[in-house]
Amino acid sequence: MQHTTRFCIVRHGETDWNREYRLQGHTDIPLNPTGQEQAASLGRALWPGRYAFDALYVSDLTRTRQTAAPLQAGLGLAPTYSAALRERHMGVFQGLTYAEAEQSIRDDYLQLKSRDPDYDLKGGESLNVFMRRIGDGFTDIARRHLGQTLLVVTHGGVLEMMYRLATGKPMSEARDFPIPNAALNWLSYCDGHWRVDQWADESHLAAALDEIQ
Repeated sequence: MQHTTRFCIVRHGETDWNREYRLQGHTDIPLNPTGQEQAASLGRALWPGRYAFDALYVSDLTRTRQTAAPLQAGLGLAPTYSAALRERHMGVFQGLTYAEAEQSIRDDYLQLKSRDPDYDLKGGESLNVFMRRIGDGFTDIARRHLGQTLLVVTHGGVLEMMYRLATGKPMSEARDFPIPNAALNWLSYCDGHWRVDQWADESHLAAALDEIQ
């Protein structure tokens, strides 16, 4: 008997480093005021009765924990924090913007831009290692919750890996799909296969703001 597990995967709210296009990786950066309002809007929009979630999984970094806080309170779900849901470790690039990296570590920057799947960013994670961590982590969660609906708060790079895993988009191709902060991304897992059901849905943010105006 086949069981479909549904995931609603949310990227954390905005941080100052997001606004600066600064690579965060595992650096533990908090939400900025915009990100805090996005988290609050998520909490207002994802209320019991509108969405029925069986479990809440959250990356253990501050920006994801802060985004998840209104959700766990409103939905009455105890979060499972996991380092396996962290952003890609960006090695020597953490804390730099792409422009800064191009100026200060140009050879590394060019190798990063080449999308070499085995390049580990000098102490970080290669794309292949990152994809394996994320794919194995989500598959493990899905198999532990067969037939259930799960809410996951994580990072942009994680969402990119899941989109590629579900669609077969090669790692060598540049990303051509959006990953907005605090958007809802729905994926399904069944019998070893992933599928994108709905991507980058931000309508809940506008709806939540309308409700309080």
